[in-house]
Amino acid sequence: MLKVDLGRVDREGSVLVETEVPADDALWHDSGIDWAGPVDVRLRVSLAGTGEVVARGSLKGTLAQECRRCLRPLQEKVEEEVTLVFSADVTDEDVGDGDAYPFDPSKRDLDLGEAVRGEVILATNPYVVCDPECRGLCPRCGANLNEGACGCTAEEVDPRWEALRAQKDR
Repeated sequence: MLKVDLGRVDREGSVLVETEVPADDALWHDSGIDWAGPVDVRLRVSLAGTGEVVARGSLKGTLAQECRRCLRPLQEKVEEEVTLVFSADVTDEDVGDGDAYPFDPSKRDLDLGEAVRGEVILATNPYVVCDPECRGLCPRCGANLNEGACGCTAEEVDPRWEALRAQKDR
């Protein structure tokens, strides 16, 4: 799905890759990302004079997330401009060290999937809140404090701290 024919790129100079990656595609499995719909991928792939392959473009989609304070469902738009560089000099072990992804120049196709997945993971905000003033959930009873006060008492003493309190009161 996110593959490009390197022979075609060499012949034409650049190739436009436009596709929608479904929300339930295997590319997103085990990524911790839930999509509310498909992800639009638009990349122009070309050869650099240095033997590298460069893909520039955009990724757009809507994430299905939860407020980290009150767990209210949210949808957040992701629109990311990306530049992906693929180099034959990079190995799988080097991927975290630089800005390039590995590719085998002897192969006919270049799979853009893992690079796109990595860029999306880096672009997502894992700490979304529904409102900066969100009060979250009560840590004792789990009531949503945005909807009103809960019935918990203000000061419940944890018995595990009694030994330290006794030392402090001396």
